[in-house]
Amino acid sequence: MSSAGEVEYPKKILEYMEGFLVSKTLFAACELGVFDFLLASERPMSAAQVAAGLGTDVDGMERLLSACAGLELLGTQTDRRVSNTDMSRMYLSRSSPRSLFHSVEYYSKTVYLCWNYLTDAVREGKNQYEKAFGLPSEDLFEALYRSDDEMIKFMQLMNSTWNVCGRDVMTAFDLSPFKTIYDLGGCSGALAKQCVRAYPQSSVTIFDLPKVVSTCREHFVSPTDERIFFHEGDFFKDLLPEADLYILARILHDWTDECCVELLSRVHQSCKPGGGVLLVEALLNEDNSGPLTAQLYSLNMLVQTEGRERKASEYSALLTTAGFANVEVQRTGKIYDAILARK
Repeated sequence: MSSAGEVEYPKKILEYMEGFLVSKTLFAACELGVFDFLLASERPMSAAQVAAGLGTDVDGMERLLSACAGLELLGTQTDRRVSNTDMSRMYLSRSSPRSLFHSVEYYSKTVYLCWNYLTDAVREGKNQYEKAFGLPSEDLFEALYRSDDEMIKFMQLMNSTWNVCGRDVMTAFDLSPFKTIYDLGGCSGALAKQCVRAYPQSSVTIFDLPKVVSTCREHFVSPTDERIFFHEGDFFKDLLPEADLYILARILHDWTDECCVELLSRVHQSCKPGGGVLLVEALLNEDNSGPLTAQLYSLNMLVQTEGRERKASEYSALLTTAGFANVEVQRTGKIYDAILARK
């Protein structure tokens, strides 16, 4: 407590100001391969050993490792040797099936650059791809997929996200009655894999742009992944095949309300009677009090897309406008929540 008339020490403000230092420390450690090197070493290593193995300056590596230890990303021995923690071993080494390495890489190389122009995004009310990358942003996914390399990075981001979060949202409702499922904008297929694992009697078709489907077949989904199929198309332009259930996972947050209703109306038209649509999004509280992650994601949507994060009531309104009924919401207690509506 501060005494009367004394202004409290601005700890939170200072922490927020320095937040980017934390992000950049994580980015650098991943980019340099620190967590992979320590995993391969199978024993604690000194800063000199890590620097020699990764070809860096010893003093610079010592500082980086010290900061990572302070962030509890590394464990330290009494002789100052370091090793991975359970968390970094699981989520930051590339070889882990639950690795978030590619998410970190995408944030470092793409998202972070866009956020340099957050002030402009707030002033102008539009995304900042043109300033960040010199590309017109009228066609959102032409900007996102501006090169084959960038498209793969984005798909790796989605792949790592659903490897960690996918099962929670796929099991938020009992989807076993839905046998024929279309994952619209299914990207890398990671969510489709989670779905067929949870529901062995169902099949999932990944519906996405031709170049995304081609890349998914080549890099992410193998012929041994049973009950996963592909359909090339643009969900705003092409006919959506009939199905029992359509999944829209982190899709609607990219678009304006008008575009969302247009897409949901197309889904409603193709959906079998008694079928439904499953939305997966980071939901804001109804009183706008949080969660902080969703609030920050909504700013990210401003910087990168045409859309926003929304409240459950706002998604319910979009669904009912498009013709859906019996809207149910399930909070998972994690980043992403699920909404199920029926035709």
